[in-house]
Amino acid sequence: MQTVRQIAEAIVAREGGYVNDPDDPGGATKYGVTIHTMRRLGRDLTHDGLIDARDVQALGREEATRIFIDHYYRAPGIDRLPQAIQASVFDMYVNAGSHAVKILQRLIRDMRIEIAVDGVIGPQTVQASFAAEAAAPGHFADAYGIARRNYYYALADARPASRKYARRRDGGKGGWITRAEEFISPKYHLTDAEHRARVAAWG
Repeated sequence: MQTVRQIAEAIVAREGGYVNDPDDPGGATKYGVTIHTMRRLGRDLTHDGLIDARDVQALGREEATRIFIDHYYRAPGIDRLPQAIQASVFDMYVNAGSHAVKILQRLIRDMRIEIAVDGVIGPQTVQASFAAEAAAPGHFADAYGIARRNYYYALADARPASRKYARRRDGGKGGWITRAEEFISPKYHLTDAEHRARVAAWG
């Protein structure tokens, strides 16, 4: 079983180096750490009194890993969830913040376990998560991964500028979809034909 550090290091590796895509609301980003996170945490790495794109560029892998463990795993309470879903929720939290928790809470509600959808991991969400895992042993992590994949597709449906993250230029699966499927059992991965059918309406 992976340690939290191994999961965080894998996220850093998956996110890659510095990018500043105008279509990405996160703005300047390196290893998945956005400029907004740098500002929120007061990371003035260049020591010039400003936190801007240069500070993002100066971010190292080790600091990015520590940021993820401290502020995207422990702080929101992902370490309190069932072990089976921690890695996927953690990875999604880095990618989408509290939406990662809302996806979990909606999934639990779909399983007819009453829970508020507020994006916060409180005692109710922790208890409901363990109840959901007990109700679907061996399947809960896949169900979360599939719900996460569906979230990405729906986001791209609603926001054309984001479609390049869900579909490659050649029509194949984009980074969002392959990222979600890293946490889904292979038998539940979409075939290339299924993916292309799902995105066909995008033109």
